[in-house]
Amino acid sequence: MIPRIALTLVLLGATAGIAAADDRCTVPLADWQPRSALVQKLAAEGWTVLRLKADDGCYKVFARDASGRTIRARFDPATLERVPGGHGRHDGDHDDDHD
Repeated sequence: MIPRIALTLVLLGATAGIAAADDRCTVPLADWQPRSALVQKLAAEGWTVLRLKADDGCYKVFARDASGRTIRARFDPATLERVPGGHGRHDGDHDDDHD
């Protein structure tokens, strides 16, 4: 009985995570703005982009703000607006190549 309940809880948690990821960015590729547009936007806001990649339908950015703090954030590729639920700010260097 316990293993069956545990399996059910694991499956429910996994599907909830998938549903949350699907809600982030659902823009067709044809509507994406170029990466350079996001880099320019962030530079105007005082960010230095260290890495930018497409991830789960969003642009995922690793950057430093004007204060030198490391930031990880996701952006809608059509509007270039920040997507809630990102990782926010981090003190010091933070490299997440394992994502």
